Amino acid sequence: MKIEGLIFALGAAFFWIVSGIYWYVARDPIGTTALALCGGLAFLVAFYVLYTSKRVYPRPEDRLDAEIDEADPEYGFFSPHSWWPFMIGLATFVVVLGLIFAVWVIAVGVTLLLISLVGWLFEYYRGDFAV
Repeated sequence: MKIEGLIFALGAAFFWIVSGIYWYVARDPIGTTALALCGGLAFLVAFYVLYTSKRVYPRPEDRLDAEIDEADPEYGFFSPHSWWPFMIGLATFVVVLGLIFAVWVIAVGVTLLLISLVGWLFEYYRGDFAV
C-alpha cells in the first residue's frame, strides 16, 4: 500500500504547487481554493493509506519476492455480458441533461434509471443467465 500512498502524496504536492502557480498567474481565489482543497483531499488519502500500510501485514502486491498464487483469488463477481451498467450510465446522462434543460427530462431520466437498476439487480433471476 506504500506505492498507492506515495502516488496520492505526489498528487497532493502537485495540486498545492499548481494552486500556488495559479494564484500567482490568475489571482483567482475560487480556482486557487479549489486546487488547494483538492491537494488537501489527496493528502488525507495519502496519510490514511501510508498510516495503514505501517500497521497491516504487507500484501503480496507490495513484496518483491511474492508469488502469483499468494494473491487473493476471489476479487468478486463481475458479469462479462451485462449491458445494464451501460444503461445506467445513459439514464444518468439523461438525468444530468434534465438538470441543464428541463425538469420533465429529469423525470424521464429517473424512470429510465429505476428501470435500469431493477434490470441490473434481477439480471440473474430470469432469462438466459438465470441461476
